[in-house]
Amino acid sequence: MKPTLLVLAAGMGSRYGGLKQIDPVGPSGETLLDYSVFDAIRAGFGRVVFVIRRDFEALFRGKIGAKYSGRAQVDYAFQSPDDLPPGFAASPERVKPWGTGHAAWCAREIVREPFAVINADDFYGADAFRRLADFLRGARDDEAALVGFTLSRTLSESGAVSRGVCDVAPGGLLRGITEHTRIVPADVGPGKKFSGNETVSMNCWGFAPRIFEGLGSGFSEFLKISAALPSAEFYLPAAVSAMVAHGTLTVRALTADADWFGITHREDKPRVAAAIAALVKAGAYPAKLF
Repeated sequence: MKPTLLVLAAGMGSRYGGLKQIDPVGPSGETLLDYSVFDAIRAGFGRVVFVIRRDFEALFRGKIGAKYSGRAQVDYAFQSPDDLPPGFAASPERVKPWGTGHAAWCAREIVREPFAVINADDFYGADAFRRLADFLRGARDDEAALVGFTLSRTLSESGAVSRGVCDVAPGGLLRGITEHTRIVPADVGPGKKFSGNETVSMNCWGFAPRIFEGLGSGFSEFLKISAALPSAEFYLPAAVSAMVAHGTLTVRALTADADWFGITHREDKPRVAAAIAALVKAGAYPAKLF
């Protein structure tokens, strides 16, 4: 069975100002998401499931999902603040979704096969998807994979970023992830806060379907404390770290041999477009993907 690519695309892009998931950066109008889907298909993924919000479903289907018709099966799951485990109710003040852990959990009814999880607005590179596909072909139910990136290759010249720094055991197993905020290039280098060689999580995961049980349990525990808070979020890295700490999940940490590109700030777009153009010129991608 070919693995599925689960794309978290329900974010509002508040810092960027709009739906950056559909903003073109490629020479023929490609989005960052187009490159991820292209890389996943050529790595052996057979299905793409987008987690989106109902309010931009028609726009997303028309501008994004329709492009992949005939290349891969495309399905949708919907993230809503009201999609909660039994016995819980959202605060009346809750407007935004519950975070990336909740977004992944929202696909529990339609994903039954091994799958990868990525963000819609990140560029991970072909190597990341090859590593995920190789892992998912033989993954056990209690095993997952994280494809991380070297910190120095994930920074933005346009402002501070947040990164989950991975604690990896000598044998390559993930021990936990610690979130660090407001990292700028000046923090990285000899004698600085970070060496730059740290492995960081960019929300690039490989899971067996059993993960949904763990996410549901973790989300319920989270809601016992945070259900009444209007802006609390259940993050996927924190949820996975908790499962690792409890001994219910083993996560193999893999490091991609690539630069990560992302549009956190609007000023990042020209730099990302130039990096994509260089990859196209080098022959890594065709001038037109779909």
